[in-house]
Amino acid sequence: MTVTRPVAGRRAIEVLLQAELKKAPGRRLVLVDAVWDPAEKDSEFTVTVGGERRRVVVSDQHSPLGVADAWHRHLTGGAVEDDRVLVVTGTVAPDQLGLDLRAHAVSKHPLPVDRAEIVVQLFGATDLDPRMLGENWLLDALLQAEPLDGWPRVGAVLTRDRAVRALLGARLGLGDPASDTLDLDADTLFAWTRTPAGPSLYEALPKGERDGLAKWLTRAVGPAAPTLLTLAAEGRGSDALPLGALASAALGSQTAEAAGFALGTLFGPALASFDTLRPFADAATGVLTRWIAQAEGTAAPSGPARSRVVAVLERAERLADDARLTDLVRGDRLLRSGYLGRLRTLAACLGSRGDGAVAVAESALRDLGAHQLAALYAESTETARTAVRLMRWLATEPVPFTTVGQAVQEHLSSSGWADLAIGVLAEGDVWRDEAVGEAYRQLIGAARERRAALDARFVDLLASWSESARQQSNGGALLIEDVLAKAAAPLAQGGGRPLILVLDGMSADVAVRIAGELDGRAWTEIVPVAEKGARPRRQAAVSMLPSVTRVSRASLLCGRPSEGGQAAERTGFTAFWRKRHRGAHLFHKGGYEGPPGHRLAPELVQTLASDDVVAVVVNTIDDALADGREGTSGRWGLADIGKLPDLLNAARDYGRPVVLVSDHGHVIDRTERGHLPAEATGVRGARWRTGDDPCDGEVALTGPRVQTDGKRIIAAWRDDLRYTARQAGYHGGASLAEVTVPVITLVPSEGAVPSGWVLLPPESTEPTWWRASEPAEVRPAPEETSVQVARVPAEPQKQETAGTAPLSLGWRTVQSAPYKTQLDFVRGAPKPKAVAAALDALDAAGGKLSPGAVAAAAQAATGTSQRNPARFATMLERLLNIDGYPVLQLVESGRTVQLDRALLKQQFPSTEGSA
Repeated sequence: MTVTRPVAGRRAIEVLLQAELKKAPGRRLVLVDAVWDPAEKDSEFTVTVGGERRRVVVSDQHSPLGVADAWHRHLTGGAVEDDRVLVVTGTVAPDQLGLDLRAHAVSKHPLPVDRAEIVVQLFGATDLDPRMLGENWLLDALLQAEPLDGWPRVGAVLTRDRAVRALLGARLGLGDPASDTLDLDADTLFAWTRTPAGPSLYEALPKGERDGLAKWLTRAVGPAAPTLLTLAAEGRGSDALPLGALASAALGSQTAEAAGFALGTLFGPALASFDTLRPFADAATGVLTRWIAQAEGTAAPSGPARSRVVAVLERAERLADDARLTDLVRGDRLLRSGYLGRLRTLAACLGSRGDGAVAVAESALRDLGAHQLAALYAESTETARTAVRLMRWLATEPVPFTTVGQAVQEHLSSSGWADLAIGVLAEGDVWRDEAVGEAYRQLIGAARERRAALDARFVDLLASWSESARQQSNGGALLIEDVLAKAAAPLAQGGGRPLILVLDGMSADVAVRIAGELDGRAWTEIVPVAEKGARPRRQAAVSMLPSVTRVSRASLLCGRPSEGGQAAERTGFTAFWRKRHRGAHLFHKGGYEGPPGHRLAPELVQTLASDDVVAVVVNTIDDALADGREGTSGRWGLADIGKLPDLLNAARDYGRPVVLVSDHGHVIDRTERGHLPAEATGVRGARWRTGDDPCDGEVALTGPRVQTDGKRIIAAWRDDLRYTARQAGYHGGASLAEVTVPVITLVPSEGAVPSGWVLLPPESTEPTWWRASEPAEVRPAPEETSVQVARVPAEPQKQETAGTAPLSLGWRTVQSAPYKTQLDFVRGAPKPKAVAAALDALDAAGGKLSPGAVAAAAQAATGTSQRNPARFATMLERLLNIDGYPVLQLVESGRTVQLDRALLKQQFPSTEGSA
C-alpha cells in the first residue's frame, strides 16, 4: 500500500531543526518523514539553533541506497569540519533504513512533520483552533506565506479567523498581517480588486487555497464574494465593480430578461447562476454609493476619490457598449449614461413656453437631482439648475419701473441675477453634449431678447432723466457721486473707520456672486433702514455718463461730478473727508500689493491700523475685459479678484466696515467670431461716441450727467454693438449692466450694526424666481424672510385680550415652564420677544434660515440690534438644547440655523393647544 507523506518546505524544516538539534548536540543527520516541497528553490540554507548558525543541506531521496549515498557524500564532503547538517526527506520507509545509518540520526528515526504544531510555534501560541486541524490548505499556506519578520504573536490560542486574516494580509495584501483585526467588508474587497496586484496574487494561489479563502470570505463578506473572487481568479478582478454596477442597472431595467443573456456573456464562468447576480449587484452599487458620497465630500473636484468613481463608471459604460446594453440601461440612477439621459430630457424642456412649461422643466430638474451622480457632477447639475432658474425668470412678468432709480434697483435685485445665469450657461456644460449645448444656446437667446427689451425701456428713461438730473435733484436715484456721502459717511460717524473697496467694472451679476460667497461667520451685510412698509434692499447707484472710469470713478471718489485720473481722485477723496474732519488715504493699483513675502503693502496695513478712512481701487475686472480673461464667462468669484480676500481679511482684523462698490458695470461680448465693429463717426470709446442722430441700438444722452465738453454723447445700449476692436467685454454704454453701480455694505460679524442700518439676511437678497421650487430644498420667498415685512406675532397679553388665534410656536415655547427654568442657567439670555420671533421665523421658513435672518427677525420684533448673528444663534442653542438634545443647531459650517420643531415641542411642552 502506498503511503502519502506530507510535503515539507524550508520553513517547516527550520522549525523542526530549531526544536530537535537542541536535544542532540553533535548530530549531523536528520531524517524527516516527509517529501521536499518541489516549489522550494533552495535546498541549502542556514538556520540558527541556540544562538549558533548551522549550515543545512536538504536531500530528497526515494530509495535506501540513495539515502546511504547522500550520507556518505555528506561526510566525505567535509561536513565534520564545517558542522553542516544533512536533512534527508523522501518516501523511504523507516524499516528500510539500516541500523547503522539510523544510529547517526537525531532521535535515531525519521522525525514526523506536524504542520499544526509548527504553525502554533510560528504564531507563539500554545494551542490551536480545532477547526484548523483538518484544513491542510490553511496550514500549508501559513507555512509558505510567513512574512520575513515572522507571524505576529497571538496569545494562548491561534483561532481560525485570526489565522485567515493574517494569511489574507500576507498573501493578498488585504489588511495588515500583524493587526489583530481586519475590518473586512464589501468596500474593502471591491477596493482590493482595483489594486494593481491584488487580483493577480489571488489568481496565482493554489486552487485549494483559493477555494478555502473564498469560503471564508463568503462567510465574512456575504454572497457577493464568490462572484467577485471568481472574476479575480480569471484575471478580471478590476472589472468586478463595473460589472456589478452594470448588472444592477440591467436588473433594474424594464427589460431585465432581455439583458440576461448579455450579462451571462459578460460574466462568463463567474456567474454560477442568476440567483447570485442580485446580491453581487447590490453589494457593488452599495460600495459605489459610498464611494460617491466620499467623493462629494472632498474639496478637490478632481481628486483621487472622484477619479476612482469615474474610472469605474466609465468602464461600466464601455462594457455596456460592448454587450449592446446601452439602450437597456439608459435610465439607470447610477450610470453616467443615466445622468446624461436625464440631462438631455431637461434640455428638451427648456425651449417650451406657456402655462405648465416651467413645471415640466422643474420636474425634469428634480429627476436629474435624484440621480446618484448629481452631486458628483455638481457643476453640470448647477448649470442645469441655473437654466431652469432662467426659464422661471422668462416666465415671470417684468416688474414695471418708471424711474431710473427704480430701474437700477430692479436690475441689482433681479435682472442682474438673470445676467449671472446667462453667464453660467454661456460657459456650456461639462459634458459637451450637442443637444444640451444647443438648448442652452437657445435659452440664452431668449433671455438676451428680454434683457434687450428691458434696456430699451431703460434708455428712454435715462435719456429724459439725464437732461436735468443732478445732486440737488436726483429724481429719486442714488447718484454715484453721492455714494460716499450716503453709504460710507454714515459708517464713519462716531469714529467709524470704513474701508471703501472700489472694484472697477464690477457689474450687478458679479456683485451678487461675490456677496453670496462671503462667509456669514465673518461678515454681516447691512442696508439702510427702509421707508415704512418697504422691503430693505441693497443699494444701487447710477454711474456718470459715459460709464467709463475717467468720469465715473472720479465722481465716485471725489463725491461730486468730476473727470480725471488717479491724481484727481486722490485730491478729491482727501478733500471730501477733510470736510468731515477725517483723514483719508486712497490706494490705487500697485500701491496696495505687497512686496515679496507680504500679502499687502506695509503702508496699507499701517493705514488700516490707523483711524483714517481708507479706499482701495482694484482693477482686476476692468483689466480683464481688455485682456480677455472673462471671455464668455460669467463666474467672477472672490478668489478671482486679485487681493480681494486679503483686503477683506485685513478689514475684519482691524474691525473696519466695508463698502464694496464699483464705478460702472460692463457687458460681455457674446457675439459670433468675425462680428465687426459698427461703422460710426466720432468714436471716443468701445461703447460711446459723439455725433448727430443715434442709430439702432444707440441713444443720445445730454445734460449734467454727461461729463464731456459738449454735455452730449451717443451711447450704445444693445449688448452686441461696439465701435472698437473685439475685447472680452466693454463699458461706456447706456445698458443697465453698464450704468448700474452695486453698493454692498458689510460689517464684521462681531461688530455692532450702526444706527440707521439693519441686517440684510442672505435669503432677502435672491429674487424669488432664483430659489422657487428648488429640488430637495424648501426655502421661503425673499419677502417672507425679510426683516421688515416678516409678520411679528403679537405679545401674549394682546392676543389673549383680543381673544384671537392661539399663541404662536415661539410664544408657547418662551412661556413654558422648562424654558423659564433654562433662564436660570443662561446668563444674558435674549428677551422672550426676540426668542419667540426667531423661533416663529424658523417655523415659517420650514426650519432653516441663515443666522442673519434669525437675528433680523429678532431685531424686527424688539427694535434692538443683534450685534452678532452667529452669537445670537449660539445663545439660542444654549437656551433650547436641554441635556444636549439638538432642538436648534448651527449646521453647514455655521451658515444655517436648523430647528427641529417636533423636538422643540417635546422639550418645551405648553399648556396651550399645539399648532
